[in-house]
Amino acid sequence: MESLATAALTSWTLDARAIALLLATALIYVRGWLRGRRMIRDERDWGRLAAFLGGLLLVFLATESPLDAFDSLFLTAHMTQHLLLMLFAPPLVLLGAPLLPMLRGLPKTFVKEGLAPFLTWHPLKQFFGWLTSPPVAWAVFVFSSVFWHLPMFYELALSSPTWHGLQHASFFWSGILFWWPIIQPGPGKQKWPTWVAIPYLLFGDIVNTVIAAFFVFSGTLLYPSYALVRAGSMTALEDQSLAGLIMWVPGSIVYLVPAFVFMGRVVSGERRREIPAIRVKKQAARTRSKFWSFAPQARRIAQWAMLLLATVVMADGFRGTQVAPLNMAGVLPWIHWRALSVLALLVVGNVFCMACPFTLARDVARRMLPAKLRWPRVLRTKWLAAALFVLYLWAYEAFSLWDSPWLTACVMAGYFLAAIAVDGVFRGASFCKYVCPIGQFHFIGSLISPREVGIRSEAVCQSCRTYDCIRGNEHARGCELALFQPRKIGNLDCTFCLDCVKACPHDNVALLPVIPAKTVTFDGYRSSIGRLAKRTDWAAIALLFVFGAFVNAAGMVAPVMQWEHGWHAMRLTVAAFVIGGAVVVPAALVALVTLWQSADTIRRFVFMLVPLGFAMWAAHLLYHVARIPVTGAQILLLDAGLLLTLYVGWRIQDAVMKFIPWAVTACLLYCAGIWILFQPMEMRGMMH
Repeated sequence: MESLATAALTSWTLDARAIALLLATALIYVRGWLRGRRMIRDERDWGRLAAFLGGLLLVFLATESPLDAFDSLFLTAHMTQHLLLMLFAPPLVLLGAPLLPMLRGLPKTFVKEGLAPFLTWHPLKQFFGWLTSPPVAWAVFVFSSVFWHLPMFYELALSSPTWHGLQHASFFWSGILFWWPIIQPGPGKQKWPTWVAIPYLLFGDIVNTVIAAFFVFSGTLLYPSYALVRAGSMTALEDQSLAGLIMWVPGSIVYLVPAFVFMGRVVSGERRREIPAIRVKKQAARTRSKFWSFAPQARRIAQWAMLLLATVVMADGFRGTQVAPLNMAGVLPWIHWRALSVLALLVVGNVFCMACPFTLARDVARRMLPAKLRWPRVLRTKWLAAALFVLYLWAYEAFSLWDSPWLTACVMAGYFLAAIAVDGVFRGASFCKYVCPIGQFHFIGSLISPREVGIRSEAVCQSCRTYDCIRGNEHARGCELALFQPRKIGNLDCTFCLDCVKACPHDNVALLPVIPAKTVTFDGYRSSIGRLAKRTDWAAIALLFVFGAFVNAAGMVAPVMQWEHGWHAMRLTVAAFVIGGAVVVPAALVALVTLWQSADTIRRFVFMLVPLGFAMWAAHLLYHVARIPVTGAQILLLDAGLLLTLYVGWRIQDAVMKFIPWAVTACLLYCAGIWILFQPMEMRGMMH
């Protein structure tokens, strides 16, 4: 090992032609930079100079350092070269805004008589504009990445210095093209909207992740040359896995950080009026549309349809075949309903609570039951619902609910009985607000929804004296969950019943567009909830939502399944251990963070993880619905979830040191999610 380290320190390639080219480029840039510095004083000039020279330094390290000497022995060395040439050096070079300094650094006569005719030639300018457009630049970059990592062409580069140099040049210049639309170092206005940069970078990250994961999880040696010449204690396969990790983690960071920055620009750049600093509302009341007048009736139609479907599913579960993939109770609740509910949350909001058949059954039963008592004060928290959520996660694994139509039908029947019993005795929507774990799942998930039941104008509410939105009138019963619209923030505890929409005599309540997860950053008073920073029970529900997503998905991957199959006699204990991760891990996290953060700060930051947890639920359920591996789409969902989580956390933070541990937690969860998605999964709900 010592001889290997000594060889590494002494193995500098130091090609005179490459060094001369890099030095000449640096001198020309510095000369042009000094000339420009005399004309225009700009505080950013020093940063541009450092960025450009830093980019050239990385090119030098990639091509002339021991990395180049060892790239034929270790794939890890070669992969580090590729990262430097594709993802690190090009953006630094472009951040140096090299066009004007390079032109100023060249002799004026040469620029005026030699380069000017070409630089001002219209067809050449059009071609360059086309080449640096996002679709073309992305396609060239991806083609270069995939092409040179194919075994045949990679081995060709290893066997020939000429092809090796061409490979490195291709990586660097395709990297320049890729980062050009992002950094925009040239003069002129960008024709593409800012938001294009987000999918541009995320799709680039998907390609990078897929290639890296192939190295890590393939289990076979992709490049035989590394098995022929070995050095050090690592096997060629271990070297390949480590190279994949090098490509994966630093590579994803390089893509996701600028995507996070662009997301902040897009969100902060939107023109909107916020009331109070977190809402997007239309300014004046409008005439009630036919849609909103029909919406409460549409809710009843949806509820009856769902009740009929639930009855059919329960009948099939009790009396039909007990082969889950052939039974509606084995397919609809655990695959299609869960996936569609997550999709609805993502696209609209909590519409499945709006169409809930359980509330319809209790409304019918109330005609015979009193429903006069108030829910006990000691139980007016989310702790009972949180305990039932944990029980659900455990029972799902312990009793293989997805594989038992009869048990599924029993759970559905029990849900109907519980809704009727609770809301038949207690007034209001006590079951929805304090008991139902499915409802809590939707409440937390709706934090990232693009719609919210809210008011159009605060001025109209201030002049109102009837408060029909919460009290009700002859047209509607008002809000059963005691959400007073002028003080309501976000979707928590809102079932989208739209009774307040129908009851409002001023047509001032509607389903309005909001910025996803924006309300998470608000720490003021919320009607019927108070401040989230004071609600430990809500924070616990949020943590269960987030970590439950990862635990639920991990429960069906091959490593966990193989471990469980070896412990059939202790299945309940194994399930408790697995599901315990949804409770113990976040509890340990909170306990650790408590050492230097206040309880209020912890409760606030817990909610920043919700977008990532939602993305994991969506990625997991997408696998079941698609019935085939859709890793690219799943990675895109996780990437978007991580970006939104980091953005929300950054907006919450009042000190960077408070934000850092939560950002690290989010990144670790993201890595865990990627690992889970690349594991072989049990295709539940299908015939094996």
